[in-house]
Amino acid sequence: MSETSETGETGDVLAVKAQFPGLSGNWHYLDTAATAQKPQAVIDATVDALGRDYATVHRGVYARSADMTLAFEAARRKVAAFLGGQEDEVVFTRGATEAINLVAQTWGVENLKAGDRILLSTLEHHSNIVPWQILRERTGVEIDVCPLTADGRIDLEAAERILTPAHKLMAFAHVSNVLGSVLHVEHAARLAHAVGAKLLIDGCQAAPRIALDMKAMQADFYVFSAHKLYGPTGIGALWARKEILDSMPPWQGGGAMIDRVAFEKTTYAPAPQRFEAGTPMIVEAVGLAAAIDWLQAYGLDRAEAHERNLAGKLREELGKRNDVTLFGPADSVGIVSFAMDGVHPHDLGTILDEEDVAIRAGHHCAQPLMEHLGVPATARASFGLYSDDSDIEALMKGIERTRRIFG
Repeated sequence: MSETSETGETGDVLAVKAQFPGLSGNWHYLDTAATAQKPQAVIDATVDALGRDYATVHRGVYARSADMTLAFEAARRKVAAFLGGQEDEVVFTRGATEAINLVAQTWGVENLKAGDRILLSTLEHHSNIVPWQILRERTGVEIDVCPLTADGRIDLEAAERILTPAHKLMAFAHVSNVLGSVLHVEHAARLAHAVGAKLLIDGCQAAPRIALDMKAMQADFYVFSAHKLYGPTGIGALWARKEILDSMPPWQGGGAMIDRVAFEKTTYAPAPQRFEAGTPMIVEAVGLAAAIDWLQAYGLDRAEAHERNLAGKLREELGKRNDVTLFGPADSVGIVSFAMDGVHPHDLGTILDEEDVAIRAGHHCAQPLMEHLGVPATARASFGLYSDDSDIEALMKGIERTRRIFG
């Protein structure tokens, strides 16, 4: 293979792919939007943290505990720099799902009441729908849904028409996990702030492939999961503006999130520690820091260009077939969803697996979007930094075999 990326570096992807033990052999992994494979640098950092360097953090007086505490807090600084935020604006969570639930059950409960409104969009992941529905049951807040443009983007012109002073929160995905469409976050922030609402952004699909700057984007909350960013499972982050984070009450009680405990009264640690009850994700934080180092060494601009290029090539190939329906915009980033006439996505996925091609098939935790698209499920191919033209060739070969089987 002589892959040439938009950066003009022939063979670059081969060098990247060689760093991923999970991609040995002739396996074509096209499910990065679900979870990314891990480079050896992240595996090594995680193994060392779990073995040679392991100790608890924050309360140990011995040297190894102090060293691990330094590594853990260095990871927080790494995440803050990655997002263009401040160290005390980053809360470690189990992932984006927990981060959104944290906002809903602290800021949401404290600030939203019956008569207030939340604006979501048609393409949201269930993790950015269900927590707000739970909040609705608890507080009586109402939920509105912003429609999509014809090519599958969140319609910000429609959002502007829908928004009123009753709206206190707008919660949108930065990049759709199904359509690959990208939100203009700065525009969304201007609309939300014009009516006095806060903006929460689900950045799970954006963080691995788009350079982020919280100051420029002007969002109020931003969440992502490490495992989609070439890091370990079980950790993610909530970024929130410091003044907002400082105003939020604790969510879970226990060790580490306290100032002083007495049976008469307990006082709490300042943010972000206030939201990190119990022994934290020590090893996972070290792994996340290593993943950020690895990704930044490659370059977010290069990552976005590479994955847009591959998504464009795949859409072009699929567009040549008269038995395939494509979803999402032509300039989708790293994610391509489609349906084959007369073939359920699960059947397609099973046959492709026999060809050593791994795609996603299903509703992708976006059932309202599936209803909007008029399909029960889609097939989804999603790219990473290790993806190349050979993955597209293998996928197209598998699709052709599937057509022959189904007639």
